[in-house]
Amino acid sequence: MPRSILVTSALPYANGPTHLGHVTETVQTDIWVRFQRLRGHECHYVCADDTHGTPIMLQARAEGITPEALIERVGVERRRSFAGFRIGFDNYYTTHSPENRHYTELVFKALDAAGHIDRRPVVQAYDEQAGMFLPDRYVKGHCPRCDAPDQYGDSCEACGATYSPSDLKNPVSVLSGTAPIQRESEHLFFKLGHFEDMLRAWTRSGTLHPAVTNKLDEWFEAGLRDWDVSRDAPYFGFEIPGAPGKFFYVWLDAPIGYMASFDDLCRRTGLDFDAYWRPGGNTELHHFIGKDILYFHSLFWPATLEGAGFRKPDGVHVHGFLTINGQKMSKSRGTFVTAERYLELLPAEYFRYFIAGKLGPGVDDFDLNLEEFTTRINAEIVGKLVNLASRCAPFITRGHDGLLASALPDPALHADFARAGESIASLFEAREYAAAIREIMALADRANQYVDAHKPWVLARDPARASEVQAVATQALNLFRMLMAWLKPVMPDMATRAEAFLGAPIRHWDDAGTPLLGTRIQPYDPLASRLDLALVNKLVETPPSTPQPPPPPPEGTGEVDIETFQKVDLRVARIASAELVEGADKLLKLSLDLGEGGSRQVFAGIRAAYDPATLVDRLVVVVANLKPRKMRFGVSEGMVLAAGPGGEDIFLLAPDAGARPGMRVK
Repeated sequence: MPRSILVTSALPYANGPTHLGHVTETVQTDIWVRFQRLRGHECHYVCADDTHGTPIMLQARAEGITPEALIERVGVERRRSFAGFRIGFDNYYTTHSPENRHYTELVFKALDAAGHIDRRPVVQAYDEQAGMFLPDRYVKGHCPRCDAPDQYGDSCEACGATYSPSDLKNPVSVLSGTAPIQRESEHLFFKLGHFEDMLRAWTRSGTLHPAVTNKLDEWFEAGLRDWDVSRDAPYFGFEIPGAPGKFFYVWLDAPIGYMASFDDLCRRTGLDFDAYWRPGGNTELHHFIGKDILYFHSLFWPATLEGAGFRKPDGVHVHGFLTINGQKMSKSRGTFVTAERYLELLPAEYFRYFIAGKLGPGVDDFDLNLEEFTTRINAEIVGKLVNLASRCAPFITRGHDGLLASALPDPALHADFARAGESIASLFEAREYAAAIREIMALADRANQYVDAHKPWVLARDPARASEVQAVATQALNLFRMLMAWLKPVMPDMATRAEAFLGAPIRHWDDAGTPLLGTRIQPYDPLASRLDLALVNKLVETPPSTPQPPPPPPEGTGEVDIETFQKVDLRVARIASAELVEGADKLLKLSLDLGEGGSRQVFAGIRAAYDPATLVDRLVVVVANLKPRKMRFGVSEGMVLAAGPGGEDIFLLAPDAGARPGMRVK
């Protein structure tokens, strides 16, 4: 019986480029959606950009643009990248939408009215220099359990412990590098513990993979904590009705973005929203997510839906992390590969195929080893799959005017392949993609063995055996057609080109089970080409294996003796004002107070790291006797000292407490 299914993949955060991790999840989802449609089911796929929160706000400030402009730019890039990988969304939306505001307020009011929201004061980290409360991940320090350094304020990547920022040892703000203070503020909490019995039953109802269910038991044993669903201004998001200066935490409105995106689709297509989101409907709801957001989607989200009167998901399908050449994606290692970079170099469907060959229903991590990637594409796609068509089609187009034979020489072989379609379908249904690919490639081996055994290139030397050549090629091309039908969810473009070449579309999973006989095919055009490992390796930049010597100093410079260095006059200065420089991407214009030394105007390249408003009255170290330099934007009369690798990672050098403007630094 046809099913009605709504499918989502996790909403990528709108503060950076689309990378292969994002693509992996959407490919996994897209394959399942395309498979369901081939099986004759009604399947809708929606997603959106996750656009709210402090990181969005701060990045927009650093770039000197509004958050709305930032998320619009990222959204355009995101849609382009996903389209390049043939992700077939029915709707790709944004959480910064009227629909999302509507449903977020609706859900919150329902939870509040039912007694699931608590209001109480909390003490949280506050950055006095930045003038704002700090989200958990904007505080770093040593893990309170294992003492691992440089851990975020919500969880430890070393031992997996979860905690609050106040539990960290030696905490610092990632915004200013200063130790945060504790300040009280009233917050709103969702009483997650109210739903423990329901969640225990739901998580063991078959909705989740057993490995995921077992992981959740750890959280049940630790006790379900109330969930803080509010944040203090300044914050980019939706203000909570009746709570001025308070905003919905991004993790409340982000999953509601699934509902908002589908509602937008319903308004344009006439679909019934309630049939998919209210209990009792004959529909299904499936989420595809990464294991890093398991806690939110398997506990908070179903509890939120239950408390607000909406239906819970029928499946939350969790995958592991993508690594590249055995390493986490990292800019410093050269293994952070953007979708745009991949598409500049390689065909999208090769990535889709390779990832499908790695994915199962579990949460284990999987690796994009570039040598293995190259070998598998060349051996399986080029050497096995399209090889069938490339070497058999010419016997039909050249010797028989493109007409296939009127009968199969081995109908039992064709029937055997057709029966395999059901076992392959069961694997796709269960998201056992890797097993499905293995079975398809095993059948591709059998098809090639059939061709090798009958040797049509030998038969073609005898004109009297022309009908045998036609029959063998017809048999092989029909086997190829079945293989392409089963791979159509994985490589939709290649399947479409194969359909055009064979003159027969595949609209249903079982279509290829009926052989093409006596029909005309088109001349074969290559469906795939071999990969060169040297080209594939351009995806990553390998750091040098041995330290490289520093470059020689420019001609005319050299070592500075101590007498010359002592001529540098380092002074404490107070930043009297700071402002953006129109037309400059990196500069801030600072007005410095040097006490008795007067005032100075300095242009500093720290715009990516600091909001001008947070710099006023801050003490910094400045080179006070630097020769004034005329710049396009004005004259710079000194240099503010800072350290760091650049970009957002720039830290102003601050004098000890008690220093005063004009004091000399030694």
